[in-house]
Amino acid sequence: MSKTIDEDIGQLEREIRQLKIEYEQYFGGGKKRPPADIEWRIDTLVKRYSDRGAQMNYTQRFRYGNLVQMYTKYREIFRKRMKQKEEGTVQRHFGAAAREIEAERAQRRAKTEKSEAVNLPFAVSWEDPDHEKKKVELLFVAFREAKAKAGEDTEPLTMEAFQKFVRQKTDQLKKQKDAHEVEYIVTVEGNHARLKARVKS
Repeated sequence: MSKTIDEDIGQLEREIRQLKIEYEQYFGGGKKRPPADIEWRIDTLVKRYSDRGAQMNYTQRFRYGNLVQMYTKYREIFRKRMKQKEEGTVQRHFGAAAREIEAERAQRRAKTEKSEAVNLPFAVSWEDPDHEKKKVELLFVAFREAKAKAGEDTEPLTMEAFQKFVRQKTDQLKKQKDAHEVEYIVTVEGNHARLKARVKS
């Protein structure tokens, strides 16, 4: 179930980005019609998960909430632009408006992450990450928060990719060092988030 949710949230993020691109093309005269089909797909995904909060874990709910907020903001801009276009008062500043929305979203995300803050450095250990997914989730949240504090982009960081990375890293270290347990430590050093792995004696 979790994999399906992650895939749907990933699709939602891609659809919102595509919607923004196609609306920019429409308002710029490159397309004759607004991307109604993409809006329909986004609305379908949003409605599907609007009442399924209990089925999502913390990272999924956090990511889903951010995407819905971003979509709502974009949609407000699109509606205003459509009205201006119909009235013949189009002002071609959509790109600037979108950048303002992105800035607001980044500030809001930073505040939310601060309220859900974990203490850094953060350390966790396990024998097999596939059997201790709660610990992997906590490490993921800590690492993303560290990247945010360091001013690094957190958008490319997904739970699915992160879980795959720690699974491979854990197996690699256990084989190389003939160990049973691996510890991961998240820190912020200078302007960079660090994720270090070491075997536990």
